[in-house]
Formats: sequence, structure tokens, C-alpha cells
Amino acid sequence: MGILQEDVAFDIGSVPRCKACGSERVVKDAWACWNPEFGLWELETTHDQAFCQSCEAATELVWSRQELPPNLRIRELNDRFRTQGLGRGSIMLTQGIQEKGGEFAVSAVKAVREFDDFSDENDPWGEHDFGAIELEGEKVFFKLDYYDLSLQQGSENPANEGCTHRVLTIMLASEY
Repeated sequence: MGILQEDVAFDIGSVPRCKACGSERVVKDAWACWNPEFGLWELETTHDQAFCQSCEAATELVWSRQELPPNLRIRELNDRFRTQGLGRGSIMLTQGIQEKGGEFAVSAVKAVREFDDFSDENDPWGEHDFGAIELEGEKVFFKLDYYDLSLQQGSENPANEGCTHRVLTIMLASEY
């Protein structure tokens, strides 16, 4: 079942995204009506221009269904940040890692970026948010956590990079 809104057709369950950056953190004044048959709000009409909170600018909306379940989207964003440094986030090296010296720290970051040994045992939720590596005789862990953009509390939706700041912590196993 689809809906026609302002000459744009989209399916129930579709979400608006910013055309420029893909963020779901977009707003637009709208009228919606409750559909008791489907248990959903149905968009009737919109007013004014859309605004993207991530871009902090006016935008055009692109409507699409979420293609991946949230944990697979989280995995995709985690892998992209961990392996390529892409996306909003920070990398934290614990005191133990830093005390091992600069070369060890660089090797630890490189090993975390190259890690791909995820399994049901070490990644039960399929989010690629934790791993263990052996490096120069030391067991090293990495852990990804999800915060809001102010880093004051957890993210409302880690699958939405527009409202999530990822923190990758690399630590000695003894510091866990």
C-alpha cells in the first residue's frame, strides 16, 4: 500500500532522509492522520521546506524503506568507522595502550582496523562492536559504544549516524 504526497509516491514504512547526506534527522511541518486499520500515522500533507539537522541546512527529502535491519546497519556503520575512520566518532586509547609506547599504539590501531574474525561467539548481536587481538604478547580488546551528539548519554538510535557519535576504545585486556 502506498501513499501519494506532493506528487511523490512512497510506501508505508518508508522514512524520509536528507538528499545531501542521507541522515534521517530531518524535519518538516506536516499534517498526519491516524489510520486505525494499520496502526500507523499517515502523512496527509506537508508545509514549508525540509531541514536537515545533520547538515544544519534546508534539504530535499528522499523517501525510502530502511534496507537493513538495525543491527546490520549498525554493523555497516561500525565497520566503516573502525576500518576506514569514516563517520562521526572518536578513537580512544587507554592509559595501558599509551604506556606501551607510540609504535605499540599505532600497531594496535592498525590491528583493530584489519580485524575481521567476527563469529557468533565473539559477536552474538552481529554488530561488529567488540574484538580481541593478540599483539606483541599482549591481549588487546576494542569496543565500540554509541553516544548522542553531545556525548552526554547513549544514542537514541545507533543505526542512525545522524544522531550517533561512535567511540572506539582500544585497551589492554587487563584494563577491561
